[in-house]
Amino acid sequence: MTAPSFFLGLPDRLADGVAPRAVIFGAGHGSTYPGKDSSGYVLAANAVRAASLEDAGLPEHWDFDLGGPLFDGKPVCCTDAGDIPTTMHDNAGNRARIEAKTREILSLPAVPILLGGDCSVTIPFLVGFADQGPVWVLQIDAHIDWRDEVHGERQGYSSPMRRASEMPHVAGIVQVGLRGVGSARVADIEAAQGYGSRFVTAREVHTDGVDAVLRHIPEGARVVVTLDFDSLDPSIMPGVAARTPGGLTYTQLIDLIAGLGRRARIAGFDLVEFYPPADVDGLSALTAARTLVNVIGAIVRQV
Repeated sequence: MTAPSFFLGLPDRLADGVAPRAVIFGAGHGSTYPGKDSSGYVLAANAVRAASLEDAGLPEHWDFDLGGPLFDGKPVCCTDAGDIPTTMHDNAGNRARIEAKTREILSLPAVPILLGGDCSVTIPFLVGFADQGPVWVLQIDAHIDWRDEVHGERQGYSSPMRRASEMPHVAGIVQVGLRGVGSARVADIEAAQGYGSRFVTAREVHTDGVDAVLRHIPEGARVVVTLDFDSLDPSIMPGVAARTPGGLTYTQLIDLIAGLGRRARIAGFDLVEFYPPADVDGLSALTAARTLVNVIGAIVRQV
């Protein structure tokens, strides 16, 4: 799917010989369950891009989220590669293309930023880091996504953290934002805990702040972040398939991203499960766009 514009008006490439610090790309489909229609997620990447355009001329202006301009006084160092082609129910083909694009960006070297898509795109995104290990995974989500299979599909949106736990290059998993009820059975919780996953509920973050999360991340670790937008409270992110009250606030999210950038190293980032058909007055798209600005700002500020 061709994007009408690039995120924040960023270029699709830098001058010859100049490697970007980060590269954005979109993937509308991952591994869709039999009989399911995931076409609404194809709209997500371009909705986020469109929401960013009002600020396209402002990267050199002061950003109070970041404590300075987006690129911290340095030249533009992030590009938007547009969307890779994906097709609903071409699960194996979609996974291969997402993995290949992730590896391509890592070889530059640069930090890949993936705009999904549902959570199933996270699995091939993480596979793309197989030669980059060890990495930690920070999942920001209302759900643990630890199902082994659903309707015979083991690579779907309910299974990315179970699959991540099986990847030799993944050193550990921290899961934050958990609340409400989802697809997890008692056996799934026990499997995650048996693996050693660190659970941090949304309530803990509300009570103790983002340090409740960051203390589980080893200092200096390379971390791949997967952000499911249903981790946020639906009052600011209504455009998701599983609205659940009590989610993280925008400020908690950006404080977590900034804190992670200072404590460890963001090696990759995906933003998934924004479902534009459920959005209200473009609020979710705006929240997603501002979140992505903070992701870029944190990566730029990493040593």
